[in-house]
Amino acid sequence: MKHADLVAWFAGRSWKPFAFQREVWKAIGDGRSGMLHATTGAGKTYAVWLGALKAFATAPKPAARATAKKLAPPLTVLWITPMRALASDTLRALQQPLEALAPDWSAGARSGDTASAERSAQNARLPTVLVTTPESLSVLLSRADAADVLGTVKMVVVDEWHELLGNKRGVQVQLALARLKRWNPALCVWGMSATLGNLDEAMRALLGRDDGTLVQGQVPKQLVIDSLLPGRAERFPWGGHLGLTMLPQVVEEIASSSTTLVFTNTRSQSEIWYQAILEAKPAWAGLIALHHGSLDRAVREWVEAGLKSGELRAVVCTSSLDLGVDFLPVERVLQIGSPKGVARLLQRAGRSGHAPGRPSRITLVPTHSIEMVEGAAARDAIAAGHIEARSTPEQPLDVLVQHLVTVALGGGFVPDDLYDEVRGTAAYAKLSRDSWDWCLAFVRQGGPSLAAYPDYQRAVPDADGVWRVPDARLARRHRMNIGTIVSDASMAVQYVGGAKIGSVEESFAARMKPGDCFLFGGRMLELVRIREMTAWVRRASGKRPAVPRWNGGRMPLSTTLADAVVQQLALASQGTYDTPELQCVRPLLEIQQQWSALPTPQTLLAEVLKTREGWHLFLYPFAGRHVHLGLANLIAWRVAQHAPRTFSIAVNDYGFELLCATEVDWPVLLPQVLRAGHDAQAQDAIAHHDADAALLHEVLESLNASELAQRRFREIARVSGLIFQGYPGEKRSNKQLQASSSLFWEVFRKYDPANRLLLQAEQELLAQELEIGRLRASLARIATQDLVVQALARPTPFAFPLMVERFREQLSNESVADRIARMVAQLENAAGGAPPVGDTDGVKATLAFGQERGVGGGGSGAGKPRRRERKPSRPLPPL
Repeated sequence: MKHADLVAWFAGRSWKPFAFQREVWKAIGDGRSGMLHATTGAGKTYAVWLGALKAFATAPKPAARATAKKLAPPLTVLWITPMRALASDTLRALQQPLEALAPDWSAGARSGDTASAERSAQNARLPTVLVTTPESLSVLLSRADAADVLGTVKMVVVDEWHELLGNKRGVQVQLALARLKRWNPALCVWGMSATLGNLDEAMRALLGRDDGTLVQGQVPKQLVIDSLLPGRAERFPWGGHLGLTMLPQVVEEIASSSTTLVFTNTRSQSEIWYQAILEAKPAWAGLIALHHGSLDRAVREWVEAGLKSGELRAVVCTSSLDLGVDFLPVERVLQIGSPKGVARLLQRAGRSGHAPGRPSRITLVPTHSIEMVEGAAARDAIAAGHIEARSTPEQPLDVLVQHLVTVALGGGFVPDDLYDEVRGTAAYAKLSRDSWDWCLAFVRQGGPSLAAYPDYQRAVPDADGVWRVPDARLARRHRMNIGTIVSDASMAVQYVGGAKIGSVEESFAARMKPGDCFLFGGRMLELVRIREMTAWVRRASGKRPAVPRWNGGRMPLSTTLADAVVQQLALASQGTYDTPELQCVRPLLEIQQQWSALPTPQTLLAEVLKTREGWHLFLYPFAGRHVHLGLANLIAWRVAQHAPRTFSIAVNDYGFELLCATEVDWPVLLPQVLRAGHDAQAQDAIAHHDADAALLHEVLESLNASELAQRRFREIARVSGLIFQGYPGEKRSNKQLQASSSLFWEVFRKYDPANRLLLQAEQELLAQELEIGRLRASLARIATQDLVVQALARPTPFAFPLMVERFREQLSNESVADRIARMVAQLENAAGGAPPVGDTDGVKATLAFGQERGVGGGGSGAGKPRRRERKPSRPLPPL
């Protein structure tokens, strides 16, 4: 196809190609692989897609239209998307230029949502371009004729690569690309992304080499980031309280725009806000909608269609609408609570003005006063080009084990050849021969402890040395359970005698009894009965509902955004309040500075307080809730080496609290425990490469690491195929899966302690749940900061939310409301003011709403308090 054909197609739509689109077209035409990084809505899809048509489609012929189906070329382009919801939208975008530019090409989508009839047709012959997901691509690789049906692929496009890069699904993509390259060494691979900070590393992970072409789509696009500020910033905030008090302003913003997306960070929050908006504006019934991943597919598709047609005024949603889907009518985006990261903020902002030349606008709605600082911080970070980096997981053996069985099904493999192929990926570039041999032994007989069980003899060599799956039943089981997405077991929610609404986590449904009410899909539902993993419900009214809680909703504040927040606090400490957000929160920051101090990049703020409860330590590393949990436990463990002590722990994204009922001389002990690992003895250990091992030992000792690692192992057991999750329609409860994984855990620990999946569980615990790399970096930064210890007469604005998060789960709702109201009044009086009229009632009402509906703490990311007894069972390990 000629370049002029593409330009003419653009001109027919009154478009003109951007320079970066022309650059991508040329690179693909030259046979180069690479990555395109451009803002959302800039035209990335047509840059890569039209480049593929130019390179691989023949010029259209007049007679081609009538015979397009018969002459459709074999599978030529694979388009990988991270979400099933994006497949149909992406397919429509790819189909638009086909009639004019490649009428003989066919197009289709294949994912978990694909109808069985279409899937059957694809099994007979795949379309020329196939939009699919990593999981569905792996299923195709498991076909016995995989080399024939996928060997014709000339180009693979990975959309939203940033969404896959940092997790096991991205590793799954890397392994699939390595397999396709074996069949076609000239395979052209392109990735697309809008929000990545480490572009070269991301491209290297995708291509498996360093010689890719990186194209930056520099398209002028106006981005507006502002904040919806309250009339009065609370000087003593607590997590989640301010959010719903902003409801009138949120409603006003929605009313002033044509179409608005209201993003929340959790599905529970989306249910709450949808219901609150509807109660505030009953006339909007039918004009506002709810969208999250637990709703039934038909409901989600109805909402997406309403957004595209402009029929909906607003949609309250979660990350289910973060990616790729093109909703041109969307004019505004509201973000409830902290976006937790710069990349996520940019991604969601791009959902508005999703077209070249149209401005994108996102408005942050703080759920507590301190979050207002994040608005100014995010703007500065974006202006400076600071976006979070993402890295590929290193050597996840459960994914590799699954891939070995997949390839054994897809025509078989010779170990030495496949070893070289796997090492060509970024994730397994350093895979040792010992680890490879262990994986082979594991798929051959399940390791030494499972050798007697035929179900774990999943791949064995034949007479020619080619490894294949020996049993058709095991082959079916594997194909049904391919994938790396692991979540808690879900339970369908369905009307008695009616339609399916969606699904909730089994752990939530198990706590309910018939007659209980809950809020789901924007409806008040009453549980009738639970039978065969289905919660049968009917409509209800007049009762206060619970809100389902889904796991994984509490994201930690990113390092990039946290550092930007500290920079804003440093400006405030110098008396600089030059943004609307800092001006609004100025009363809080001035009280914080008057009673204590403000954190800065050069200082680490610690506050100590003696109350009737005991001796408090408040520390503010600004490292995110996961790191703070690890730091809090580590410091408590180190202090307990001096004398047995029991600590209560509360964390949020800004800091943590340690409370001990017995006296702790924090000004003396804290410098010692923070300095541990950075003294002369530790420097000697670093020279012998033992410092990391010592830190890991301390962290694991400070936590119930065995229990946490066992929970990680359950997911690894599913991915590696140890646990069979069931055939379609077969319901296995979460309790059954947990029991199965626990059995394997105990068997391996007793009879196969060298099992590498046990080690992987510990490594994932450290890397993902405790962010050990970030914790290590935080300790290193702390060692360079000046420790500022402030003795308090009363809780500061930064300390107050930590105290609230600790005690509000220990008392009844009413007691907590009374206590918060009393503390706020006392602190306001000490600060030389008084709470606004009605604030006490507002505290009680908001807390009650939050406790019933799951909103408490949702904004600040504060964690559930933990009470642990730290006793020195052994001396502190040498550092």
